[in-house]
Amino acid sequence: MGVLAFAVVRPRGLPEATVAVPAAALVVAAGAVSWPEAREQVGELLPVVGFLAAILVLARLCADEGLFRAAGELVARACRGQTGPLLGGVFAVASIVTAVLSLDATVVLLTPVVLATAARVGARPRPYVYACAHLANSASLLLPVSNLTNLLAFTASGLSFTRFAALMALPWLAAIAVEYAVFRRAFAADLAAGAHAPDPGAERTPVPVFTLVVLALTLAGFVVTSFAGAEPLWAALAGALVLAVRALAKRETTPLAVVRSANPLFCLFVLALGVVVKAVVDNGLGDGIAALLPDGDSLPALLGVAVVAALLANLINNLPAILALLPVVAAAGPGPLLAALIGVNLGPNLTYVGSLATLLWRRILHAHGDAPELGHFTRLGLATVPATILASTLALWASLHLIGV
Repeated sequence: MGVLAFAVVRPRGLPEATVAVPAAALVVAAGAVSWPEAREQVGELLPVVGFLAAILVLARLCADEGLFRAAGELVARACRGQTGPLLGGVFAVASIVTAVLSLDATVVLLTPVVLATAARVGARPRPYVYACAHLANSASLLLPVSNLTNLLAFTASGLSFTRFAALMALPWLAAIAVEYAVFRRAFAADLAAGAHAPDPGAERTPVPVFTLVVLALTLAGFVVTSFAGAEPLWAALAGALVLAVRALAKRETTPLAVVRSANPLFCLFVLALGVVVKAVVDNGLGDGIAALLPDGDSLPALLGVAVVAALLANLINNLPAILALLPVVAAAGPGPLLAALIGVNLGPNLTYVGSLATLLWRRILHAHGDAPELGHFTRLGLATVPATILASTLALWASLHLIGV
């Protein structure tokens, strides 16, 4: 818990790895995890963490090319000052960005663009920035590459990239639909305040066609590598390299900036956290989780797994939660494993501490002078989390029967 508390608070802005790495060394030295076990755990996580680094670079380079700015401007022009369509446009963009470029891109890169877009059309920003926070979690159900938790589950599932996406498509759509319905009601006053059409004479950000083509090819590469039995890391790395080489050649970035965008210290934190969580799981937590989780893949069992996973995510954060759940649910089959993923991805919308991405979103709003209210965030979570978990788990149960595994 000390490792997580430090990662949440980050005193003096110190990186998460500051405590996680010594803690990992300590559990190995104390014998809670043997050195071979720790080395094996790190080896299993390395491809996942490598993918995370590559997708962070890819997302940052897309932002540098103006992709998110162009998307925000297109949505604002298409909505012509109408707040309802503007909310729908933000939902669509945030859902796609989260699915393809991961939740970190939505939180770090899209949220400031959404704030600027709302200011440009005179709309109250709350519905749109809260949509970024919620959809960073809720819309991350679709693809193995949408969330670090997905990658960990995907690696343990034995599913192909396309089978994973097919099974999670209905849960993804269900979660987004419920979120949208609740947002329309919860933010009715903000939406009713209105907006105005953007200035037609304002300078427009051109759509970066080359970047979109690279993204499309990268997404296709995820499918190809899955069928070839290779890690999605290689497709993400190829896309990031193409954009990085282009940006370096045009002198729009530097090698140091590219390395920094990979957030190597956070990647180190994930590796160390994996070792610490393994020690906790092997020394009692795993047995406790196994006792709580229902058996089978019936609808009540899937709902039970999703609820336990959501509660665990809000107690210890969703990343250690999925690491703790995987040894138990992976053996139970794809149904329980994907139900656990629904819990750890949707559950964090209830509290700030459920997801590191939500904490990062909160810091970004603070930096922009638009700090979120804890009470409002919690009430919105209470209105969305139970409903999205129920709808998405029902959709997963239907997908398992319609598509099979």
